[in-house]
Amino acid sequence: MRGLVFLHAFPYNPRMWEGEVAYLRGRLPVLAPHYLGLPLGEAAEGVLREMDEAGLEEAVFVGLSMGGYLIFELWRRAPERVLGLVLADTRAGADTEEARKNRYALRERVLREGVGFLPEALLPTHLGRSTREGRPEVVEKAKGLILEASPEAVAASLLALAQRPDSTPLLPGIRRPALVLVGEEDTLTPPEEAKALARALPEARMLILPEAGHLANLENPKAFRTALLGFLAELF
Repeated sequence: MRGLVFLHAFPYNPRMWEGEVAYLRGRLPVLAPHYLGLPLGEAAEGVLREMDEAGLEEAVFVGLSMGGYLIFELWRRAPERVLGLVLADTRAGADTEEARKNRYALRERVLREGVGFLPEALLPTHLGRSTREGRPEVVEKAKGLILEASPEAVAASLLALAQRPDSTPLLPGIRRPALVLVGEEDTLTPPEEAKALARALPEARMLILPEAGHLANLENPKAFRTALLGFLAELF
């Protein structure tokens, strides 16, 4: 059986995909695993177990930000399970030294203070200007999702993200249909980086989603779903 697996961003949880899951459930088998706090290797093994339990032999994996990093880990471990991939607002490269230091510092602060400060720290870069200035309901949803996370899980994921390997060497060998999506206002993984990612994948196409930042599916759900449905129509 074939299906669809949604992989969430950091420091969020599968509820960030609830609109897409509700829309697609009944049309396709859909999974949205929760893996915040797990090393990427453990997260990948957990996703594969959930697929086994659901009877999914192959899937299109839809990963946003950290979810994209997890797709690369899944490819390392079980490429035969990958029917196609949607890489949204993500990158293949490892962290720079500066980015690692920033993650370690944020980890220490989370362990000291909890997650209460995280929305203020993260949302200015996670959400695009159009959302921050004109969609207060999306800002509140993203804030709420962040505050659902435990400090221990956030701290563990920050360590996993800082230590993740460079997946760039994998890209030429990922010979599967791929869709690269990026918000036009994404400053964390900007459109130029998404273009480079798409160029490196043998069977990729790319779309820039208007009026969206790093959390493109929450910020412009209509454009995100339209792109996703068009891609899925070619595979199912």
